[in-house]
Amino acid sequence: MNVVFISPHFPEYYHNFCSRLKDRGVNVLGVGDCPYDMISDETKNSLTEYYYVGSLENYDEVYRACAYFSSQYGKIDWIESENEYWLELEATLRRDFNVTTGPQIQDMRWMKFKSAMKEVYKSAGLKVADYIKLDTLDEALEFTKKNGYPVIVKPDNGVGATHTYKLKDDEELKDFYNHKQDYIDYILEDFVPGDVVTFEGVTDKDKNILFSTSHYMDTSIMDTVNDASDIYFHSEPVEGKPIYEIGEKVVKAFDTRSRFFHFEFIKLSEDKSGLGRKGDLVPLEVNMRAPGAFIPDMMNYAYDVDTYTIWADMMIYNTCFYEIERKYYVGYVGRRLGIDYELSDAEVADKYREYIKIEADIPQVLAQAEGNHIFIFRAKTKAKLNEITKAIIAHKKKKTAPKKAVKKTVKAVVEETVKTVEKKKEPVKKTVKAVAKKVEEVKEPVKTVVEEAVKTVEKKKEPVKKTVKAVTKKVEETKEPVKAVVETKKEEVKAAVEDTVKVVEEKKEELKEVVKKSPRARKAVKKPRHKAKKR
Repeated sequence: MNVVFISPHFPEYYHNFCSRLKDRGVNVLGVGDCPYDMISDETKNSLTEYYYVGSLENYDEVYRACAYFSSQYGKIDWIESENEYWLELEATLRRDFNVTTGPQIQDMRWMKFKSAMKEVYKSAGLKVADYIKLDTLDEALEFTKKNGYPVIVKPDNGVGATHTYKLKDDEELKDFYNHKQDYIDYILEDFVPGDVVTFEGVTDKDKNILFSTSHYMDTSIMDTVNDASDIYFHSEPVEGKPIYEIGEKVVKAFDTRSRFFHFEFIKLSEDKSGLGRKGDLVPLEVNMRAPGAFIPDMMNYAYDVDTYTIWADMMIYNTCFYEIERKYYVGYVGRRLGIDYELSDAEVADKYREYIKIEADIPQVLAQAEGNHIFIFRAKTKAKLNEITKAIIAHKKKKTAPKKAVKKTVKAVVEETVKTVEKKKEPVKKTVKAVAKKVEEVKEPVKTVVEEAVKTVEKKKEPVKKTVKAVTKKVEETKEPVKAVVETKKEEVKAAVEDTVKVVEEKKEELKEVVKKSPRARKAVKKPRHKAKKR
């Protein structure tokens, strides 16, 4: 048997699919976009031969790789990848190399488009959430008037929860519509309240389920992708449960021949008109490939089997050789970088060493949906599993007193204060009375002193008044004589000034006569001593 496996090196644990086939004598022919020297030893050892291509997106390169394998090993029997991203590539290669095992290119619509999946669900008698294709804003607003908010918007053809959002009102819907990626075709879907529950397993060529299990998503994948929060989920038994019954219907409705399948449902957290009652399962998505996030390994740990071997035996022998019996509960926690946890990674590994089966760093391209650092662990009881989960996801918090304790403390303080006030109330009363009494005792002497002072002031007031009157009278008596003296002196000064002026005038005339009679004076007046120089 010749099996071409697309991208055997990524995700890194996918070499397990290849090695189980090779161990059973199958030629496992790998085609990948990672140079041979850079792939892991586990991947190298799991392959018969590896063909490197520059890009798996380049169909001509991948076609030439398959043509080479066909020329070297003969007809190709299977072409697989177990990866959602390469489903169309697989189907196109099957058509071109006449490989009849596995879905063909014409089957891709109901495997890839969520709107097409809903039509298949309906044909199986299952109820699905109401939806429309997001073509115009007016149609979207009309849809919300009919169904209300919130609504879910997501790519019709998409992987995981990428580009998936919950919108709460017209404003958010308009904002999304105006900024959405034009190259993506979206659908608008009525919001279904509840948690995601999975159903996955392996079928034979007649759609009989060889092996199956279920996982309960404790966190919303959409929220963990958009908010970069912790992701954690755990395995649940399916034997005799409603999920097995509805899962079997979906397996029969879709072309699941010789497939690893992974279905998702929403378990209603409340009654939903048109869909069902609380606890009912509503179909969400179907994936014709193995589940991601190490879930195949979680299946192994829950049943103590090897899922990869079951898958290989289905391809070679169309059967499962294991006795399927659940033995453990298995949990998954994906931690985020930048979060301060109560326990470090090393402390978790040390404390729960006997329960932890896988601890690994996740590549950045997958970390958005799976977490940056993961722990996979198992326990005999669900209670122990929950204990470990809570310890791993616990974040450090600031220590604050509980609200109830604070209330009690405040109440106690108030009561103590009241008691103290009551105790001190009586002494204060006594002190006030004593002070009042003292004031009364002092009051009369003070009053007497004040009255005596007033009397003294009154007694001294009269002599002062008499003194002021006497001074005023004296001033009046002196006023007239002083005025008479001033007038007399004034006349004497005036007469003296007039006499002085008269003497000056007399002397002035005498000087004039003297000047006229002097010869030198005349000569000086007649002609200057020196001639003035001409300029």
